[in-house]
Amino acid sequence: MTMPVSRRTLLPRPSKSAALTAIALVAACASLTAGCGVIPGSAQASGKDPVTVMTWAPEKTKATNKPGIPAMAQAYARWVNAHGGLDGRQLKVVTCNDHNDPVGAADCARKAVDMKVAAVVGSYSQHGRSFLSPLEVAGIPYIGGYGVTDEEFTSPLSYPVNGGEPALMAGNGRQLAASCERVSLVRPDTIAGDDLPGLLDAGLAEGRRKPASDVRAPEDGTDFTAQAEQALTRAGTSGCVTAALGARTDTFYDSFRRTEDAYPPAKISSVLGSVDQSLIDRTGGGEGPYEGAYVTGWYPAASDARWGDMREVIRQQAFGDNRVDATDAGVQTTWIAYTVLKRTVESLDGGEVSARTLRRALDDGLQVRTGGLTPTLSWRFKDMLAASDFPRLVNADVTFQVVRDGRLVPARKGFVNVAKTLEQVR
Repeated sequence: MTMPVSRRTLLPRPSKSAALTAIALVAACASLTAGCGVIPGSAQASGKDPVTVMTWAPEKTKATNKPGIPAMAQAYARWVNAHGGLDGRQLKVVTCNDHNDPVGAADCARKAVDMKVAAVVGSYSQHGRSFLSPLEVAGIPYIGGYGVTDEEFTSPLSYPVNGGEPALMAGNGRQLAASCERVSLVRPDTIAGDDLPGLLDAGLAEGRRKPASDVRAPEDGTDFTAQAEQALTRAGTSGCVTAALGARTDTFYDSFRRTEDAYPPAKISSVLGSVDQSLIDRTGGGEGPYEGAYVTGWYPAASDARWGDMREVIRQQAFGDNRVDATDAGVQTTWIAYTVLKRTVESLDGGEVSARTLRRALDDGLQVRTGGLTPTLSWRFKDMLAASDFPRLVNADVTFQVVRDGRLVPARKGFVNVAKTLEQVR
């Protein structure tokens, strides 16, 4: 009988010279304090000081949660460090949970100051007053925040990469004005939510439509039947209902579905960040409630080829991590924010990387291209919006999308610039 050949018998015996080489390498490693296990050409092998930054977002709260933002930041760090780092420097990302409250946001900012991070990058918080003051005192730049607070568009240390909530809502008004005789806006009953009606109305006014009916809803509500009835009543025939409730938007439209049969039919709408492709998929795709919905976003549709590099990084470094969703606006914004960081560090040509040098590079007119995901970004005075409420806003482009056959697709080609709309907000 033929005996089976073991795996061991198939392996060649190492030569004497190879064995001696291995022994020498072990001895060399034992005599060094660092260096073994480092990939040649990696950030760790360069000898340059690492670049430490922070990314924060709320997690495990009863209201808005954005776990994909810090997860994407960590995936980006793993990817960039595997490919030489930031201009040869290792990138270290520290994450923080702001718990969706002012104290938590301030704690994250103080932690960033204590750690002397070079920047806070690609983060989300609704409490701009709480986190920006400590950063301003320490001179730490805030690069590519989500854009949910007014302070992100007024602080001299903020470098936004999109038009934030202002551009989305003004754009949503522009998009709905073409199809809706009346509009009801369902929005959170919060300080941040108080700004949304004026922004939406500015967009509607450009289409010669009347201001929207303002329907307030609790940020952490679990049933929105009363708000759905109010919105449908005010929208009436040929009307539209748009909701900007973040993670609670689907909860609202669940109440809306149970209510709408008793009212004249209304088209539905929202903005990216409240509705995205993953939500559409979870709720039935083309057979679900969002079929035909109008959605305003900052960037090209998630299926666009321009997201290819980001998708590849997610595939390599976050495959299986269900926090990182390539269709999520927070994940997309974090990708763009870290693209800005990488380009800014590279512009220093091997010099010191610190909060001061990053600020100087950004203030001196550095231009950052994002592969068509945004216009070329620059934060010179002449690049900023001529609007007193949003002086730091440099990207007023939005996209009009629609849910068709269960997919978010462009409702029109290219970007729509809402700078003039925002300049007229009162």
